[in-house]
Amino acid sequence: MTTTTTTGKASGEQLRDQVRDAARRAKRAAAELALATRSTKDALLHAMADALVRRAPEVLAANELDVARGRESGMSEGLIDRLGLSTERVEAMADGLRTVAGLPDPVGEVMRGSVLPNGLQLQQVRVPLGVVGIVYEGRPNVTVDAAGLTLKAGNAVLLRGSSSAENSNTALVGILTDVVVEHGLPADSVQLLPCHDRASVQHLITARGLVDVVIPRGGAGLIAAVVENATVPAIETGVGNCHVYVDASADIDTALRILLNAKARRTSVCNAAETFLVHQAIAAEFLPRAIAELGGAGVTVHGDEQVVAVGGANVVPATDEDWDTEFLSADIAAAVVGSLPAAVEHIREHGSGHTEAIVTSDVRAARQFTAQVDAAAVMVNASTAFTDGGEFGMGAEIGISTQKLHARGPMGLPELTSTKWLAFGDGHVRPGSAPAGPSSCPGS
Repeated sequence: MTTTTTTGKASGEQLRDQVRDAARRAKRAAAELALATRSTKDALLHAMADALVRRAPEVLAANELDVARGRESGMSEGLIDRLGLSTERVEAMADGLRTVAGLPDPVGEVMRGSVLPNGLQLQQVRVPLGVVGIVYEGRPNVTVDAAGLTLKAGNAVLLRGSSSAENSNTALVGILTDVVVEHGLPADSVQLLPCHDRASVQHLITARGLVDVVIPRGGAGLIAAVVENATVPAIETGVGNCHVYVDASADIDTALRILLNAKARRTSVCNAAETFLVHQAIAAEFLPRAIAELGGAGVTVHGDEQVVAVGGANVVPATDEDWDTEFLSADIAAAVVGSLPAAVEHIREHGSGHTEAIVTSDVRAARQFTAQVDAAAVMVNASTAFTDGGEFGMGAEIGISTQKLHARGPMGLPELTSTKWLAFGDGHVRPGSAPAGPSSCPGS
C-alpha cells in the first residue's frame, strides 16, 4: 500500500515538473520570439505550410490511427468528423498559415500616443502576450492554427490536445518544430504537452508566472473546467448555442436558405445554429417548408407544441434540456414566439453569447435585435456560419471568445497581443513629493 501511494505521488510530481519545465522553456523561447521581425515570422509560416503539404502522408497515416481508435471506442460521427483529416483539410491548414503570413504584424503597432506639455513622449504599443497555453479537444487543425497565430504574434505556445488526436498532433508538432529549428528559432516555441492524464491540464492552467494566458477550445465541460480552476488568466471561448430568429417580415426563401446553411452546412462546429425561433405571424407558412428542408438534410427538429402540431417524420417533442443544448449534431430545437421581444428573451435565457441571427426586412426590428441581444456576434439576414476568423478576414482564428474581457468574438492576431506603455524623455524627473501617510495609489 505504501509503495503504491509513493509511486502515484512521484508520478504526479513528475507530470507537474514536466509541464512546468515545458513552460519555463517556452518563456525563454518567447523572449527570443518577441524580437523576431515580420519577414522572419512570415518566412517561417510559409515554410511550415510547404512542409505540411510535402509531409501530408505522415500526417494522414497518423490521423488514420486516431480515427480507427475513435471508432473502436464508440466515438460519435460528429466527433469523428472533427477528428478526421484528409488531403484537402491538410492543404486547408497550410493555406491558413499562408493567410496568416500575409496579415499585418500587430507587434509594435502604436495604439495611441501623445507628447505631454513637459515634452515627455508617450506611446502605447502592441506587444506579444508571451506564453500562450491552448487546451483543446479532438480537432488536429487547432494544432496548426494555434501555432501559426501565436508565432506570428510573437508568442510561444503550449498545446494540450486530446488523447483522441495524440498521433495526429504529435506528427503535426514534429513537422512544425522541424521548420522552427531550420529557421534558427527556439525549438521550444511550439510544444505539445502530455495528453493522457487530465492532471496535465491542471498543471498548465495553474502555472502562474510561467504561462501568461490559457485559452480552452472545446465543449462546455472543458471550457468550464479550465475557466473555473485556472489561476492563470483564461479566455472563455467556443460554446455555441446559436439561434436563428425568423421575424414576421422575413422573406421565406431567404430565411430557409439561411437556416439550412446555419444548421446543416456543418453540424459539429460551434457556429452552427442549434435553435430556430419563428414569429407566430409567419409560422404557418414557414414551418412546413423549414421542417421538410431540414428533414431533407437529415436534421431532426426538437419542437415545442406548435412545431410538433405541424408534424413531420423528423419532428420530435422538445425537452426542457433541448433549449440549452449545443447539439453539435444533426439536431435543432424550434419554437414559435409571439413577438421580437419574446425571441430576445428566449435568447437571453438560453443563449451562450456566441452568435445570434435575425432574418427580417424590417429595419427597426433589426436595430432592436442587434441592440438587445447580448452576443459576441449578431447577424442580420446572414448565417451564423460567418462567425469565423477566416470569414472575418483575420486568417485562422485561435478561438471565438464569448466573454467580454480581454477579447470578444473571433480572436485573430491583435487579440493575441497585449499593450505596453513607452515613455521617451530627456532627463525628465517628476516635480514635488508624495504626501505623508498611506496612499491608495502607489504611483501618485
